[in-house]
Amino acid sequence: MSQVSEIKLGVQSYSYRKFEFEKALKFINELGLKCVEAYSGHLPPKVEEVEKVKRVCSRYGVKVAAHGVNHIPPDKNVLNNLFEFAHSLGIEVLTADPDPDSFDILDELVDEYKIAVAIHNHGPGHRYATVESVLKAVEGHSELIGMCLDTGHLARAGEDPVEAVKKLGRRLHGIHLKDVNEEKKDVILGGGILDLKGFFEALKETGALYKAVIVIEYELEPENPQPGIKKSLDYVRSILKA
Repeated sequence: MSQVSEIKLGVQSYSYRKFEFEKALKFINELGLKCVEAYSGHLPPKVEEVEKVKRVCSRYGVKVAAHGVNHIPPDKNVLNNLFEFAHSLGIEVLTADPDPDSFDILDELVDEYKIAVAIHNHGPGHRYATVESVLKAVEGHSELIGMCLDTGHLARAGEDPVEAVKKLGRRLHGIHLKDVNEEKKDVILGGGILDLKGFFEALKETGALYKAVIVIEYELEPENPQPGIKKSLDYVRSILKA
């Protein structure tokens, strides 16, 4: 695969949840990555925080490319503030768990701000556990409203992430990269049962490889996640260079 440097590859900051946000950015910089998806525990979606965050991100050469997972209520004032925060920070994707009656408001805001909303699948039992549930929810709405595909949670829901990429097409805006073992427990990327090589080939074929924000989300070893994240990243890079 060519143009590897153009892929928006990073880490979900929840992987570093036991550390301050600046320390998470330092870890990401040490991995040679330029993107982060920040979760609200590290970065509350407040416009007044933006200038401070910009300075810290500049120090480590890391862009906040995505933010979430954000609850999306049918409240225009709340959502205006969220999108203004995202716009001010240059965020491209808001990873989200939208209420079913929020989509008409989202249509207006994604069109105005040109920021994608990516519905995150949280696994079995969640209202957006499957690709079909997401596609049904977004039917008739802007293509900027789509999915953040969590490969681990999707596997736990009994679905194939490779087929999911093909079904989503242009509605795939974000990816949480995970691998799972036979018991559907999280493991280091490449150490599980998921066809991640096929997954990246599908991303390339559909055009999502260079469009979506792709982050490693490593929920194991929260006190010392960097070694596992590095091994996961090495595996991803080996696929991209193949």
